[in-house]
Amino acid sequence: MRKLVYYVGVTLDGYIAGPQGEVDFAPLSEDLMAWFAECYPETLPTHVREHVGIPVDTPNRTIDTVLMGRGTYEPGLAIGADSPYNHLKQYIFSSTLAPVDNPQVEIVDTDPVHLVRQLKNEPGLDIWLCGGGNLAGQLIGEIDRMVLKSYPVLWGEGARALSGNFDPTRFTVTQRREFGSGVQVTWFDRT
Repeated sequence: MRKLVYYVGVTLDGYIAGPQGEVDFAPLSEDLMAWFAECYPETLPTHVREHVGIPVDTPNRTIDTVLMGRGTYEPGLAIGADSPYNHLKQYIFSSTLAPVDNPQVEIVDTDPVHLVRQLKNEPGLDIWLCGGGNLAGQLIGEIDRMVLKSYPVLWGEGARALSGNFDPTRFTVTQRREFGSGVQVTWFDRT
């Protein structure tokens, strides 16, 4: 069965974006970028992959589907990318966005839990929950693994990594890696 993986960058105080959608809090380093390209190349937007030496036709390794809310999707739209991850099947949860004329992108205005349960039972690689915090909060009961890129930065305000109902959910640390910039990546599996 496919897993729902919440793979996201987060500040020390739990934010995935700033109050105006800023995501430039990440102290990037060469070793971190090389790791992205080697271990999680699918998580790099299609237009970025070529710039970091990942050929367009590189097969997906661990995920083949991405889920995101409107707020996570809109920055791509702002730069003309209606399919920011064209190498993945993309489901965008929104009740206000119009359909997109691309077979890789589906705008969904129904219950995300129902869709995730359906996707988990279909053949394929894992499913990436890209963001945002509201969608992650709705899907907390379906998250099988979290991969948190923890950036050594405090923001004090912004978009939370998870928002929604109080629902304590236990996870176990299965792996951790630190990079030259101080970024730590930690893998958590549902207990």
